[in-house]
Amino acid sequence: MKKKFSFLLTTVLAAGTILAACGSGDDEANEGQGADGGAEGGGFSAKMVTDEGGVDDKSFNQSAWEGLQAFEGDFDDIEIEYLQSNSASDYAPNLNRLARDGSDITFAIGFLMEDDIREIANQHQDNNFAIVDTVVTDGDDNLIDNIANITFAEHQGSFLVGVVAGLQTETDQVGFIGGVESALISKFETGFKAGVLAVNPDAQISVQYAQSFNDASLGQGIADSMYGSGIDIIYHAAGGVGNGVFTEATDRARNGENVWVIGVDRDQHEEGEYDGGNVTLTSMVKRVDEAVYQVSEQTMNGDYPGGQILEFGLEDNGVGIAETQDNVSDEALQAVEEYKQMILDGEIDVPQNDEEFEEYQSNL
Repeated sequence: MKKKFSFLLTTVLAAGTILAACGSGDDEANEGQGADGGAEGGGFSAKMVTDEGGVDDKSFNQSAWEGLQAFEGDFDDIEIEYLQSNSASDYAPNLNRLARDGSDITFAIGFLMEDDIREIANQHQDNNFAIVDTVVTDGDDNLIDNIANITFAEHQGSFLVGVVAGLQTETDQVGFIGGVESALISKFETGFKAGVLAVNPDAQISVQYAQSFNDASLGQGIADSMYGSGIDIIYHAAGGVGNGVFTEATDRARNGENVWVIGVDRDQHEEGEYDGGNVTLTSMVKRVDEAVYQVSEQTMNGDYPGGQILEFGLEDNGVGIAETQDNVSDEALQAVEEYKQMILDGEIDVPQNDEEFEEYQSNL
């Protein structure tokens, strides 16, 4: 069963305040802390486990934590907490700890925790769980009653930033850097490529995967190679790896090169700032914060969506381009609106994988 939600939350706490509130977590390598005001033993608890990128990845995990903090700020007697995973081996122990502590809902942030949440949810069948970016089933492909599955139409949002890249590249060469190669990240890649080619069929698109979501130095190295080959715009869907892409772009911009980064998951305009300008062209915003907030609120109100697939797409502002548009041309913004409407009207079926992309190309 799929449900679609319209978004109610319109404001999120500033990132600096959010990260200051969550504490350093230095006492234990994989432990975070609740925000100020979340009293232990509160009336309702919503907690999360990060993937390896960490809560301060300026992307996916951070957006989820922002959603929990906004939820904690809007209601009384709420307890929130995150546990940070330093490696994949931390996923199951962290999920298990929150379940044992009696969290009213426990979020697994990222598809990499699919196997772990399946195991822990089976061990704690009276606990409520949710996972972001994948659908978890049992051995017979049935949805699991105590896991809510949060998904997004990343391919649609990626198509729109692809339109921007295709119209604003000056070299007709753009790049995509993915994190761990998977069906999920393929949605970002193929949507982006489809958007680029829709407006610039002569563009060359280079793709490389880091096989990581947290190695910023690797991201910088890949970006260095891409920019050095003549690529002037890189879209990353790689979590903390993307921080290295921004570092390479700002270093080159300081030396007078005209290069850009397209951010992901949240508005990454701030990550592109340097003394003299900003290398963030735009960002593909994926409202993980909104989704976590809404599922927490539903659960608190007695309507936990366990055993369901919750899809957040373009039609309900679950994905799109960032509100910060300083570096996007008027032509590109107009094209984004036109293509957005064509997607919503069903005139364009944005590809989600290589097979669908080949079919899309054949119809151009």
